[in-house]
Amino acid sequence: MAIADTLVKISRDLSRGVSALRFAPPVTHVYDPLDYARAPHEAYLRAWGGTKKRVLLLGMNPGPFGMAQTGVPFGDVSAVRDFLRVGGAVKRPPEEHPKRPVQGFDCPRSEVSGTRLWGFAKERFSSPERFFRDYFVVNYCPLAFMEESGKNFTPDKLPRAERDALFSVCDAALARVVSVLEPEFVVGVGAFARDRARDALPKFGGTIGTVLHPSPASPKANQGWARIVAKELAELGAPLP
Repeated sequence: MAIADTLVKISRDLSRGVSALRFAPPVTHVYDPLDYARAPHEAYLRAWGGTKKRVLLLGMNPGPFGMAQTGVPFGDVSAVRDFLRVGGAVKRPPEEHPKRPVQGFDCPRSEVSGTRLWGFAKERFSSPERFFRDYFVVNYCPLAFMEESGKNFTPDKLPRAERDALFSVCDAALARVVSVLEPEFVVGVGAFARDRARDALPKFGGTIGTVLHPSPASPKANQGWARIVAKELAELGAPLP
């Protein structure tokens, strides 16, 4: 089976696996963009995931104005549409939070983490073809969680039993992705993703590291994230132009 086709199968299996899980308050709404945004998500996998990679960048889970809208990791609308040249129909999640509507590529909000990550790729590599020659980007967890207020809830804060059940499914999917892409580096975008990679890939023979998360909630990331992440990747030994 072709690499991109295998990634699509892993994605669909992951979506089915997490769909069986249940989460208690304070989580009131759970979005799975691998399901309702399957078209652009799989378009991304097929467009840019068709070859083995040297570096796998691993995010935590979908942001409300990124992957939750477009199905693409760190998927700020303008970056996905204009730089990655990916599109596709986005449906609505079965239970939509009134304060977190899914508008797909019509979403007017920007995902700062996504503009920074894909902006770095554009600035440093010039084209997606050049970036994806060595790099690929996935999220560890495919689900976005919301509280009743609409506030984003990250998977690391789930109760132990819910977290363990979720991580078991996500660990298995990550291991499959790594077995297909055969990267030399698995780089967590943030410490959470790095730690999950270490747990999920105990026999990984390459380098597992981390780079600063581009979230605007991070004061350090607001002081020149692209410069910082380039330095961190270079220190890991990851290829950079």
